[in-house]
Amino acid sequence: MANEVWFITGAASGFGDAFARYALDHGHRVVATARDPGKLATIQAIAPERVLVQRLDVTLPSEADEAVKAAVARFGRIDVLINNAGYAVVGAVEETSDAELRALMETNFFGAVTVTRAALPTLRSQRSGAIVNISSLGGQLSMAGFSAYCASKFALEGMSEALALELAPLGIKVLIVEPGAFRTNLAGAGMKHMPILEAYREIVADTRSMAHSMNGTQEGDPAKAAAAVARALASPHTPLRLQLGRDAVDSIRTHAEQLLAELKTWEQVALDTRL
Repeated sequence: MANEVWFITGAASGFGDAFARYALDHGHRVVATARDPGKLATIQAIAPERVLVQRLDVTLPSEADEAVKAAVARFGRIDVLINNAGYAVVGAVEETSDAELRALMETNFFGAVTVTRAALPTLRSQRSGAIVNISSLGGQLSMAGFSAYCASKFALEGMSEALALELAPLGIKVLIVEPGAFRTNLAGAGMKHMPILEAYREIVADTRSMAHSMNGTQEGDPAKAAAAVARALASPHTPLRLQLGRDAVDSIRTHAEQLLAELKTWEQVALDTRL
């Protein structure tokens, strides 16, 4: 459906930029948000009459409320909310300080919840719309060195599953997107590296090396990701989860098969706990 209103967090680069460009190319209106609105000038220049640029630090509830109010004042509604703002941390659990972990959760998890809550009264009054939460293949499985990042995405997915059940009767869709490696800034400016403890130097070495080397070489195309998300939203049977990229599909399938195999191996032990 043309002429929808897409509200996008973290629209200054990567997936956020790709979603904004896709929406504008297909005749939609866009509320492009970022902590630094100056980085959204190129998006606004594409179609100034169909773009609202708004400052939004997702960790600040007051800014989320203001951005939603501004969107409704300008365009009258919100059809697609894309919670995209986020970043990554590389480091073992013991290498990641409390402050770094809490800051990551504030953006990746609580930030998405904050913006969602701000938008829900509008979506509920419309009895229509969609919430797209950008997770990761790391929202389904974890690996040494990505504990904090994966924890934030696991939390986002747990909230999103319940949210989908709560909002379906109100005519609102929820889509969890699980990308693999895409050519965004996540592995560049969007990734923080924790100080190395000698005990974990080798254990986390592969993850650190991958994180450093993949920036700019990822297989995934953000523009194609945006088109895939739009296709899923347009389907009468929108999935709860959409994996993007061969690495996401293969990794999540393998992880699910391992989970089922382990469940079968230990099933009798589990059942023997009955009274």
